[in-house]
Amino acid sequence: MTMIFLIMSDQDQQYPWLSIVGIGDNGLEDLTSVGRSLLSLASVIVGGERHLAMLPAEDKREKLFWHSPIEDSVNEIIRRRGQAVCVLASGDPMCYGIGVTLTRQIPINEIIIIPSPSTFSLACSRLGWSLTEVETLSLCGRPPALLNAVLYQRAKLLVLSADRKTPAIVAQLLTKQGFGESQMVVLEHLGGTRERRIEGTACGWNATDIADLNAIAITCISSPTLCFPPRLPGLPDLAYRHDGQLTKREVRAITLAALAPLPGQLLWDVGAGCGSIGIEWMRSDRRCQSIAIEQHPSRLQYIADNATALGTPNLKIVEGKAPIALQDLPQPNAIFIGGGITVPELLETCWQALPSGGRLVANAVTVESELMMFQWYSQLGGELIRIGIQRAEPVGKFLGWKAMAPVTQWVVLKPY
Repeated sequence: MTMIFLIMSDQDQQYPWLSIVGIGDNGLEDLTSVGRSLLSLASVIVGGERHLAMLPAEDKREKLFWHSPIEDSVNEIIRRRGQAVCVLASGDPMCYGIGVTLTRQIPINEIIIIPSPSTFSLACSRLGWSLTEVETLSLCGRPPALLNAVLYQRAKLLVLSADRKTPAIVAQLLTKQGFGESQMVVLEHLGGTRERRIEGTACGWNATDIADLNAIAITCISSPTLCFPPRLPGLPDLAYRHDGQLTKREVRAITLAALAPLPGQLLWDVGAGCGSIGIEWMRSDRRCQSIAIEQHPSRLQYIADNATALGTPNLKIVEGKAPIALQDLPQPNAIFIGGGITVPELLETCWQALPSGGRLVANAVTVESELMMFQWYSQLGGELIRIGIQRAEPVGKFLGWKAMAPVTQWVVLKPY
């Protein structure tokens, strides 16, 4: 099959000039006829060293290697708009692959994507797992602590490794988290002639002769007494390291419900304390993002430690005092103010930063904070609620109710 590239002079009506071709472990010999045609017609070929080494030595066409930062390589490709450019990628370019990055910068009507089977699909075919019933993630250039968000009894995980060291790192993390008996299967060179599998348990993992190109399949098995942090908001207070600046469990659950996170949305957690609100916002969906703004040095460390322990290491932490620290941050979909509402211009800055339809939630425990909140409520409306929580605690030989400090909460949407 022959593909013809038609390049129009009007940049707003580009025909496809960029192709992204997925390659399996056997290299170019497994390409489809469409993939072969796109590669043969290209005047510029882009890929990693492994991919470009598959080309014949006599191939004199322009080659572009990936380099860091990846944005520089993407800009090199964009500068060649109108030429026939072919990007060689591993497996499915749209599954944690370069295709995702490129389609964020280049309109899809200028691109042709030809995928090969993804590592996840190949792994499921070898293990007899349903891809729709497993947790998938990549540790290629990503922190291993992401695993902490998907660990629970009998969970099935598929993990893309960064290199041959990743399985040992994963085994160590599983053991530390109480999942040492978890079954691990390392799958090397999936779909190729050198395909191989190595099996063992996390606590007994000692394999070192592992190929850089590998994926890890994990069946999680925990110790009987281990408690799993739920996905829903309202983690136990003991899940967090803190110095007392913690939105308590019951109030936290109500606050997250008021913030109403949706996949892909960004939260500003202003005066983040130990980071609990931003962390549980991100735990609601792996696509949610959060920025924790905090000025206290020891609390900044608490935020970082808690984010790692609870599987949200990509939580962005900004050191500084609001509202000054809010300058130049990306626009949020929602803002939570857990303290400092009386700071001059804080509410004004947050309200201006929100887009139409954005949501602001503020909690107050002092009379002065409530007064400020009432003044804004009278101007902007919204909803005011009073949260009163009592916990049963020992009173001598008996139990009595101990009241927590009541919290006044204001929830308001910015009008369109």
